[in-house]
Amino acid sequence: MKILIIGGTGTISSAITRQIAASNHELWLLSRGTRNDELPANVKQIIADINNDEAGVLSRLPTEPFDAVCEFIGFLPEQVERDIRMFSGRTKQYVFISSASAYNKPVRQYVITEGTSLTNPYWEYSRNKIACEELLMKAYRDNGFPVTIVRPSHTYCERGVPVSVHGPKGSWQVLKRMMDGKQVIVHGDGSSLWTLTWNEDFARGFIGLLGNPQAIGEAFQIMSDESLTWNQIYQTVADALGVEYKPYYVSSSYLARVSPKTWDLEGNLLGDKACTVVFDCSKLKRAVPGFCATTPFHEGVRRTVDYILAHPEVQTEDPEFDTWCDRVIETLESSEIVSNQIKNDQKQTKKITSI
Repeated sequence: MKILIIGGTGTISSAITRQIAASNHELWLLSRGTRNDELPANVKQIIADINNDEAGVLSRLPTEPFDAVCEFIGFLPEQVERDIRMFSGRTKQYVFISSASAYNKPVRQYVITEGTSLTNPYWEYSRNKIACEELLMKAYRDNGFPVTIVRPSHTYCERGVPVSVHGPKGSWQVLKRMMDGKQVIVHGDGSSLWTLTWNEDFARGFIGLLGNPQAIGEAFQIMSDESLTWNQIYQTVADALGVEYKPYYVSSSYLARVSPKTWDLEGNLLGDKACTVVFDCSKLKRAVPGFCATTPFHEGVRRTVDYILAHPEVQTEDPEFDTWCDRVIETLESSEIVSNQIKNDQKQTKKITSI
């Protein structure tokens, strides 16, 4: 097959790029070229900004159509409208990366299938993904545009440990707090279930959909079958680091209220991670027989921790987030002390007045 990936160097798409490049397929990559040093040598590149130079990209595409075009950096409806213009008649399949955060939260049934309703009042990112899906399915119904929609959930790789509460610079500061013996903020009480998927596992399921006639006009979710509580996730991270897990539990609504708006914890927590979710991937397994995510979290996170500790360039400090964590904990501890003191005073008053 001749495959075009728009993006190709992110957490999910980098694994797909590697696996396709190791096969007999002809792989093209359209990106701005910021991480070209990590690409396999046999990948054909178009270095351009598709969001700002549609005509220039069109002029550089091969004349023969692709078997599949995979869009990893489409987040807005206008970007999808552009892709429909550009690739109608130029590809046999267009694969759009949506998001499992588009599902209705909290879910009415905790087991999520592709038929679960799509709505997210908390997160604009998810609402935009839903709008993109609606445009693409309309193009499929009206004009036969050969779309396949893929909804990943929390997919991770060796460059970042998955945690629920972190700042804009990633998860390293959370790991650093653990290694420094400090408490880490965990939303709720850490008991809600979550699903984490190693990117190489995701890639195998994704590639199985390429050129697959069962995938046209359909949506698929690709995840591991392993569901863990957030306490188990953080404990596994602490075990990989060889440190004690010291959680400080805070309600998701409070975290969303007191965090900087640019962090978008309202969307990330109330619109996604604060809700228990378990995914049913039987539809994918019917379309891609034999698919199975084979990397359990305890194994994947040890690879990730080993990589991060050995590569200082991905250890991005976030002092603003660290200070914010300390301030949240101090504020809540102080309010708890005051609350307990008031309760004790009230008890003492009752004793005195009863004499």
